[in-house]
Parts: sequence; C-alpha cells; structure tokens
Amino acid sequence: MASSIIVPISSLSLRSSPSYCLPIPPLKPFTVLHSAVSVPPISSSLILSVARAKPPDVETTFFESVNPEEDVVYDPPEVPEGFVAPPSFDEGPLESEDEIAAAYEELYGPAYSGVSVLGNDIYVMDSKMKKVGGFGSKARKEKARDGFDERVVQVRRVTKVVKGGKQLHFRAIVVVGDKKGQVGVGVGKAKEVISAVQKSAINARRNIVTVPMTKYLTFPHRSEGDYGAAKVMLRPASPGTGVIAGGAVRIVLEMAGVENALGKQLGSNNALNNARATVVAVMKMKQFRDVARERGIPMEELWK
Repeated sequence: MASSIIVPISSLSLRSSPSYCLPIPPLKPFTVLHSAVSVPPISSSLILSVARAKPPDVETTFFESVNPEEDVVYDPPEVPEGFVAPPSFDEGPLESEDEIAAAYEELYGPAYSGVSVLGNDIYVMDSKMKKVGGFGSKARKEKARDGFDERVVQVRRVTKVVKGGKQLHFRAIVVVGDKKGQVGVGVGKAKEVISAVQKSAINARRNIVTVPMTKYLTFPHRSEGDYGAAKVMLRPASPGTGVIAGGAVRIVLEMAGVENALGKQLGSNNALNNARATVVAVMKMKQFRDVARERGIPMEELWK
C-alpha cells in the first residue's frame, strides 16, 4: 500500500560572496507519493555546497603554444625587376594656377568670369546684350552667334493665382540645333513672349546632345524613348524617304540634321514631353564603331 512522506524544507539564507549569492524563496511542505522507490530527504549541507561551488575559470588565451613574434615568419612577395616606387603626394611639384584652371574648365566648362584657359567660347550658353539706338531706346537682345538655329515649338499662356488676383505669364518651348548632329530642347517662362523665348533658348543651349547618324543622314538603328506619359518610337529610313514624323518629334529631328527617319508619338500629345522623349531615344543610340570598340572586335565582325 502506498504511503506518503512529508518532507518540510525551510527557507535558507545563503551567505557567500555577492557574485554567487542565490536567494531561495520559502517552499511549502509537499507530499511525495511512492510505491517502490523511496525519496531520501534533501540535506541543507548539500544545497549549500552546490550554491557555493564556483564555475570553472574560462581560458581567454588564444596563443598557448605559438608566439606570433617568433614562430610566425613574415615572408612578403619579391619585388619585380624594374619596379620604381611611385613618388609621394607631397613630393611632387605644385600645380600652377593655370593648370588648376585648365583642369577645372575641362571638368565643368568655361567659367562666367569671361576667361577661358582652353580657348572655349564663354558666351555659348548666354545670349549677348547690345544696345541699339541713342538715349532712351530700349535694350534689344541679339541671338548668340554660335552656329545654332532656333525653332519655337509652342507658346502657351499660364496663369498663377496669387493673393491679389491672377498673374499671366507665357511659357515657350524652343529647340536649338546646328543641323550637324547637335540638338537641345529648352523651356522658359516670362511675362513677355520674347523674354520667354530667349530664356528657353538659353535653357536649350545648356542641354545640347549629340545625335548619332550614318552617311545617309539617318539613325544607325531603332530606338524608343519615353518621358512622363509620352513615348516616341524612332526608326531609320532609306535615302529619299525624308522625315516622316509630326509635332515636336519632327522639329527635333530637323534641327538635328536628320533627313531620312521615321518617327511616331505614342501616348501623350504634350509637346514638351514628346520633344524630351525624342532626346531620350536619341541618347540611347550608339554608332557601330563605338559598339565594336567596346566589344574589342573589328567592325566587320558585327555583320557576321
């Protein structure tokens, strides 16, 4: 018959080092039922010995049998024959102001100070001001004589609502090009139509891109470009076809000097977006010699 044994355990106060002090909460008496196995009572000395036992020390030495200063041999690679150590940055001669100005102009273009070290045209991005007539006459702006022709694509009235009412401005879209492969699209706003056209022409000269063309004045391959909701498709054409396109696409191709091409506007009819989409499609094109140079093969291999 199973019997019950009541084993009372009182709370113990362990007084050891602060790092190993384990407080034990008071335990209530509990009953252990057994039939064949007898549970011996737990002595307080056993609990104190387990609580006072310290954990083994952890070894943190990584080099027990190896001395990195004596046992490890440093064997650098041999210096090749004819090797000349490069000079230090501080040992070289100092650059002159002209060399610094030439390097800056080569990276960022001519400055607006009116001085060009490399001989570039400092007025290529701005139109020139010239007064015509005597005292009291208005200043008239002349077009920059840089070889670029201008074509106005669109002039629209834009209204801005302000606190005192409405302000009327004009927005002009202008395409400039030299009809030799250089073309740019610009936009400008002003209170007068003439000022808006001049500002957009300056903006177009700052966004000049190069159009790759073959000897038949057409594109080297097909291309597509999109800008916003406008999408433009460009295709090369045989000699004598002419420029079969409409809207802003035709103006951009004519100002670039393309004489045989096919163009199609897909999507939006916005003149500015279509003109910029045409520029994006043109920038994706590459000449055959550029592709052959990148691949490292002669041009004859491209047609095999």
